[in-house]
Amino acid sequence: MVVTIGTFDGIHLGHQEILRRVLDTAEKYNSDPILVTFHPHPKTVVTPDDAPLLLTTIEEKERFLPHFFRGTVLVLDFNAELRNLTAEKFVKEVLIGRLGMTRLIVGYDHAFGKNRSGSIVELKKLGADMGFEVEVVGPVTIDDQRVSSSAIRRLLAAGNFKHAIEFLGHPYAIYGEVEKGIGLGRKLGYPTANVRYNPRKLLPTEGVYACHIDVGDVKRDGMMFIGRNHFNPEKRITVEANLFDFDQDIYGKGIIVCPTHFIRPNQRYNSTDDLVGQIQLDKKEVLRIFDKEKRDANTQRNQSPYYC
Repeated sequence: MVVTIGTFDGIHLGHQEILRRVLDTAEKYNSDPILVTFHPHPKTVVTPDDAPLLLTTIEEKERFLPHFFRGTVLVLDFNAELRNLTAEKFVKEVLIGRLGMTRLIVGYDHAFGKNRSGSIVELKKLGADMGFEVEVVGPVTIDDQRVSSSAIRRLLAAGNFKHAIEFLGHPYAIYGEVEKGIGLGRKLGYPTANVRYNPRKLLPTEGVYACHIDVGDVKRDGMMFIGRNHFNPEKRITVEANLFDFDQDIYGKGIIVCPTHFIRPNQRYNSTDDLVGQIQLDKKEVLRIFDKEKRDANTQRNQSPYYC
């Protein structure tokens, strides 16, 4: 069995390179590829006060990993018992004893086991002792910057959405069920699907975005809002998508919203009339972007076989 292990938060370009190596190696040796990951994120157990918000929630991993990896995916419950397993015991009992691992492929900065004792050096030593091979995949870089989940989080937090998408190598998807909102969008002539997103999800900075939306087999262009609606008395951060050319009841259905272009930051308006005037301008800009996309054969959406 050819195995890789990690949190794979974001399934970014670096992760994709690891997964390609696993699949190529498994094919070369006529073996089965296995991906081992964890839920919840290990840091929510080890350092809960410093646990990062997620680029890819467990619900999103379940939906999107098959686009990148054709093999067995094992999701382990990261609990106190697993946290306290040494790297040696984890390899012996889980990777070899349970999965029959013969080759392990990991990223250059990978470590696991109690106190992250399973460093690359330790893994190679364990491989020599226990009879499995270890392959280390080097970093993927863009403009001399290493692609990593933490780097993408920093880019999103800084509002550098375009570069975050470049590091991901695929659309940034937000999944959730459609829930009822306050109904303001419909009253203003721009009905929105309110996405009940996972509270552990890292959202892009507040504002208006052009977006692609998947509702089951239906794909639509649209525009979306992320942030605090100043006309909403709840004052919570919402994710709302206005689907173009769409008029169906989708309450309770799963929806995937992929922001593609940042249009403007969130703003406060004195009246709903002022807000409608701005939404009209936003839609014109979004339509201009999508018209340009349709003329460009090399758009991200055309390149991506994944989602949105």
